[in-house]
Amino acid sequence: MPQTIPVVSLEAYRNGSAADQADFVRVFGDALREFGFVSVTDHGVDRALIQRTYDVIARFFALPVETKKKCIVEGAMGNRGFVGFGEEHAKDRKVGDLKEFFHVGREIPSLGPGGKNAFPSEVPDFEATTRALFDQLDAAATVMLRGLAGVFGAPEDTFAKMSVGGNSILRLIHYPPLKERFIAGGVRAAEHEDINLITLLCESTQPGLEILTKSGKWLAIEAPPGHIVVDTGDMMQRITNGHLPAVTHRVVNPARDADDVVRYSIPFFVHPFPTCPLDVLPFCTSDADPPKWPPITAQAFLEERLRELGL
Repeated sequence: MPQTIPVVSLEAYRNGSAADQADFVRVFGDALREFGFVSVTDHGVDRALIQRTYDVIARFFALPVETKKKCIVEGAMGNRGFVGFGEEHAKDRKVGDLKEFFHVGREIPSLGPGGKNAFPSEVPDFEATTRALFDQLDAAATVMLRGLAGVFGAPEDTFAKMSVGGNSILRLIHYPPLKERFIAGGVRAAEHEDINLITLLCESTQPGLEILTKSGKWLAIEAPPGHIVVDTGDMMQRITNGHLPAVTHRVVNPARDADDVVRYSIPFFVHPFPTCPLDVLPFCTSDADPPKWPPITAQAFLEERLRELGL
């Protein structure tokens, strides 16, 4: 399908000339301002590892429900381990999304159950494979956050240092065919904005992602082979005073019976460290554009949003 959002090469920023780096910053920033989304190539994440991850999560989601429930982390607010079908709903919606998923994060003892993982012993390579993908996506995200600082002419570590030790999440999503499991009025992922700083979305196994453009029209987005789609979340919108918006997006139900097949997706949600203050950055304000949001910590904001999602 034709590409619908701008494309940048992360290698151009990582190892390119000063002109290459400036071009990356310009296109990356303009794309996020206009669409809230950008497609990234040469990101350094092993495509074979992504495919191996899809294999292990397919084996996990094929397990009986009672077996999968052994990976529920009590007290984690759905922020680690298994979350069952239909349990999460979009903000201000009552109907659950038509999906189940599994969260992998870094171990953060200070968060109690919310910082502890649970892995399925029934899929022996699940932990090693998903941790390896987490680490590669985390490394790519750090480079992207350094580049993003250049959009504002800010110190290169402005955003990247927020993610050091961050409560980032690898979400492994299973959307079963609708003919097998359907909730009246439900969609695979109702329209929403992400909570975090930025999201890295690996190429999914089936289409369905759409973003809401500034003109009010839905635009289909699909990561081509080898691309990672990146978008900005509410935390980034907040600290940049709205200069980098969190754009509404959704995953639609298949329009035809022939397309009603299983879909897997792997987004990586980049979060700050839990006590990170989400204060509006000074260089994003002026007398004419004062801070739009009051101070709050990353963990307090995350917990507030998770409650809104029914988790």
